[in-house]
This record gives sequence, structure tokens and C-alpha cells, in this order.
Amino acid sequence: MRLHGIRIPHKKNTAGMEPVRIPVPGTVSIPMSMHIGKPAKVTVKKGDTVKVGQLIGEADGFMSSNIHASVSGRVQKIDETVSSDGRKISSVVIESDGKQELCENIKPPEVKDFESFIKAVRDSGVVGLGGAGFPSFIKLGINDLSKIDAVVINAAECEPYITSDTRTMIDKTGYIFKGIDAIRKYMKVRRFIIGIESNKPEAVKELVKYADDTEDVEIKVLPSIYPQGGEKVLVFNTMKRIIPRKRLPIDVGAVVINVTTLAFIGEYLETGRPLVDKCVTLDGSAVKEPKNVIVPIGTSVYDLVAGAGGLNCHPKKVIYGGPMMGIAVPSPYEPVLKNTNAIIVMDPKESGQPKTTPCIGCGACTNHCPFRLDPKAISRAYKLDDCEMLAKLCVDICMECGCCSYVCPANRPLVQTNKLAKKKLKEYLSERNKVREGKNKSD
Repeated sequence: MRLHGIRIPHKKNTAGMEPVRIPVPGTVSIPMSMHIGKPAKVTVKKGDTVKVGQLIGEADGFMSSNIHASVSGRVQKIDETVSSDGRKISSVVIESDGKQELCENIKPPEVKDFESFIKAVRDSGVVGLGGAGFPSFIKLGINDLSKIDAVVINAAECEPYITSDTRTMIDKTGYIFKGIDAIRKYMKVRRFIIGIESNKPEAVKELVKYADDTEDVEIKVLPSIYPQGGEKVLVFNTMKRIIPRKRLPIDVGAVVINVTTLAFIGEYLETGRPLVDKCVTLDGSAVKEPKNVIVPIGTSVYDLVAGAGGLNCHPKKVIYGGPMMGIAVPSPYEPVLKNTNAIIVMDPKESGQPKTTPCIGCGACTNHCPFRLDPKAISRAYKLDDCEMLAKLCVDICMECGCCSYVCPANRPLVQTNKLAKKKLKEYLSERNKVREGKNKSD
């Protein structure tokens, strides 16, 4: 089996730029949902004084994550905001005092076994920093550790523009290997594979330098073909194992973790400083000075851009993440989240909407889909409201990478249709299950 993909312009303009800290903003707005799962429960109230690293949102339930103050100052209000995906969530708005005083209880965690290691990861508030936002303590908290054949470290960073992971690999290589040491010690893992694209030679050099002192870490340099960083794609290209439909990496013996997430865990175990700031790539045609910046979580996009040098024109579109899988920001006052790895600001020319024409049946979308799905057939079934056909076409496994839309000569919004079709199928299956359950109860 050969997984497909596309070659796209890398545009790694900031790969050689060491991250710089911008001035602390006057206020930050920290959402209680920056992760997959239930929002955290607010633990502060209006008027409270807080310090950097202080818990302001406690994980509420199993699938949730702790949230900490990223600036010192006063809680201005507990606000209800609408996130970029349309959900209403609580946010803690903190007025900064400019001092950035650390909370007194910050200290390295005491870790002596697997249980205390997972607790430390949970307490840190770390989630998947490559964009997914999945709570890391759940991903690592595997009941049967003997199932793990290898930890696959996702260092692909395959989207255009984004170089924040690249800078982690260059600037914090030691912490990556401290994270590896911890997983090796407490999870008894004996094989680590770092999957990295070939367009990051300086990062490869640093990783190889550290890996030379180990016997169980393999640096696997992969072709720069998008979407190399997709979880299923990466597992196949590093371990030659196929993750079946509706299965997880652990079902084929793999645990996949983002390289910056791993580096953060290594750093947290040494310092005890929770996840309160992020390295973010700022780039795009409307940006005056592209660069990597370090900002407190909750900093608005507006303050980030202003603190990093501003724009060279009025922007047409602002994106969280990369141009292939990123999310358009509805307002310049949206905050930097835990899993924000880039802010891409585009001018009208770069972000203009191309004219859509009828499908010519060329098959490019299927030929380049990593999973060989048939987007044109999915589009047809979606329009016909044929959910049974959507299920047969396996639309639920679409990773929404955007390859189909990118190669379509008719400029059809195929990935957007796939997203809508996935939602339609999910609702259909949910309703069908309810009907079946009701029928079983009546019988």
C-alpha cells in the first residue's frame, strides 16, 4: 500500500528565526475550552489577584484539561465568548499588572512511577500542541503498557509557513530528549521514532546529535509530501502499519505525540512551570515582519500582530494554523490558544476566492487523497442526502487535510463538503441508533 498526498510550497520563511518575546499585553482572555473534551471549571472570580501559573480552570471530568493564568494581575471578568467553531464558552479575562510574577507553588513535580508521571502531565495542562488539542495525560495514560511497540514523535510540521515546531527542535532539543527519557523510564517504552520531513536540515542535524547517544531513538527523515504529519499517514510511513477504520494508533502498537508537546513535558518535569505561553509563527502576505514569537496564552491576535511589527496592508483573512487545515479567525480579538502554532495573515490577493466551475471528472481528488477516498462521489451523495452511501464511501475517515480541494482544477470546495457530509452522517447514525434502541426497549 502507498499513501498518497501532494507537493505544496513550503514557505518556511521563519525557520531560521529564533523566537522573540513580544511585550506582555494589557489583558488576556483565556478560554476554558482549549482542548478536546469538557471545558474546565472556572476556579477564580472577578476581582481576584492571580499570578503566572496559577490554576484558574480545573479539569472537569475525565476528558478535560487544567488551565493556568498566563499573566499576573487582576481578574477583570468571567466572560462568555463564542469560539472560532461557534461554541459558547467561559473565558477568564485578566488585566495584566506587567510584573509577570510566578505563582509561589510552582516547583518541579515529584515523579517516581507511571501513576505520578501521568498525574504530572495532567497537572501541567498540556494538550496536543500540534493542533489537535487532545489532553496528553489521556493519550499517555494507557492501561496496558505492553501494547506499545513504539512512540512515534510527530516532527513533520508539513503545513506551509509554520515553523514553531522546527524552532522547538533546534532550540529545545534537550527537552525533547528529557521527555523521551521520562517516557522510557515510566512507560517502559523501548523504541522511539522521530518522523521529520526532509525540508528541515538544521532540525535533523540537532536531533541526530542527541540521538547518537541513544540506542532506541530513530530519526526517520521522510519526503516532504503533504499531509506527512497526519497521524495515520505518519504511523504508516514510520512503522509500515495501517490504522484500521474506527481504530486508534495504540491498536497497532503506536503512541503518537507532537514534538513540541514532548519537549514541554520534558521542560515541565524540570521546572514545574505549567503551559502558560506558546511559540507562534506569524507569517503571511499581509505581515510586515514574519517571525516566531512567544506570547502568553490568551493574547489576542490583534495584540500579537501589533507587538510583532504590524501589517503592511489591510488583511483579507486571518488563520489559526496553516493554510491547508487552519481555521479562519472571525475576529482580530480572538485569543491565542494552547494549540495555536501559527497565525497566518493574508492580503486580498493571496486569499481571494477562486471561481468554481463544474466537475470534469478528472479524478485528481481521489488520486491525491491520502486514503483514496472519492470526494466527487461524496459530494454527490451529500447533495442527494444519501447517508447510507456516505457511510459506504467512508467519509468518516476523511482527515480534512484539503488535498482534494488543492488539486481540483474546477476549484470545487471538496473538503468543506466532506466536513458537512461527516456531520450529516454522524447525525444520521445517532438518530438511527436512537430508533433502534427505542425499538429494542419496546420489544
